[in-house]
Amino acid sequence: MTGSGAMVEFDGVRLTLSGGGGAVNVLRGVDMRVRGGESVSVTGPSGAGKTTLLMVAGGLERPSAGTVRVSGQDLTALDEDGLARFRRRRVGIVFQSFQLISTMTALENVALPLEFAGFGDSRELAAQALDSVGLGGRSAHRPTQLSGGEQQRVALARAFVASPDLILADEPTGNLDRENGRRVMDLLFRLQEETGTTLILVTHDPELASRCSRTLTMADGRILPAGEN
Repeated sequence: MTGSGAMVEFDGVRLTLSGGGGAVNVLRGVDMRVRGGESVSVTGPSGAGKTTLLMVAGGLERPSAGTVRVSGQDLTALDEDGLARFRRRRVGIVFQSFQLISTMTALENVALPLEFAGFGDSRELAAQALDSVGLGGRSAHRPTQLSGGEQQRVALARAFVASPDLILADEPTGNLDRENGRRVMDLLFRLQEETGTTLILVTHDPELASRCSRTLTMADGRILPAGEN
């Protein structure tokens, strides 16, 4: 979904987690706007809160304070079932470690989110999605029969298959060699451009970050002002 308005809005978002050593302030008052159809990279040192930012945007972590809106929906107003339904229809996620189900074929992995979301033609749509990432001939293969680059391409097909409003990608090339990483990177941005989906990408790779339309830098649970990026 494209548009000039904000797809993702964070207002004063804080996340505090309790551990054996006491409370840990992971996000410390994050304000953020990401427009519909925009691609935004999030960079910064380990422990800065980048992955947590993605998890909050995807409704996988609840903020301790503040408001999160995605595609016009206030995520803080939804219960767990409501968040799950929202993610199925609106959000696609790409993880560094692929997160494919080892006992399922590539086709079954891609079809799974469609089945959860109630699509009646899930296998047909999954097959089309695998074709779009160049893996139509590998649909019957399980993850262990695929290379790392192929597994991440399956994960991209799964993320985009339900035409989500928002794609969240956490170090999508982090487990790949340079050649495969570049192929996945090219594919990610081609799919994002073709679909007009909003993309928020966490990466340590300056080349990957530079391909986004805008870069945010995080440190100590905050987004740094532009002059400090």
